[in-house]
Amino acid sequence: MILAVLLSCGNFLKLLKHSGAFVNDLLCFYTSVVRPVLEYACPVWHSSLTAGQHETLESLQKRTMRIIFNHDDYTISLIIAGIDNLETRREHLAEQFFLRNVLNEKSSLHYLLPNKCDVNIVNRLRHAKTFELSQTRTERLKNRSSHTVLHISSSIYGRCTLFN
Repeated sequence: MILAVLLSCGNFLKLLKHSGAFVNDLLCFYTSVVRPVLEYACPVWHSSLTAGQHETLESLQKRTMRIIFNHDDYTISLIIAGIDNLETRREHLAEQFFLRNVLNEKSSLHYLLPNKCDVNIVNRLRHAKTFELSQTRTERLKNRSSHTVLHISSSIYGRCTLFN
């Protein structure tokens, strides 16, 4: 269903281009109408995308860049447009969501984080984890989204200077 809507947006983009719309207008349409659909709620599902799903999403942006710029080189089109590929953008959006809505101590989601490790010990370690992470015995538990979020959050929290 969503894929059909996005393909129709691509067709509408072609119509706009053939009717004489400027490149900036086409980019504005893409970034304000099409891309938000591709990124809707991405902090929730980004980490669980399969390689095939990732390529399907990226192919939609590649198609759009080909329509707008008539370039076969996707990287050059992104540089000209001044936008990131979708994977980089989803990672950035997920990190921003986490910083704003989980790490912030006033957030209603902050209580979900495990206890923080002792700062005196963490500062002396090379590969320190900010949070106490539970050990897993099975791959099934290790691959659960809640466990993955804790590992990602520990690395983001360690990189972030706002909350240290």
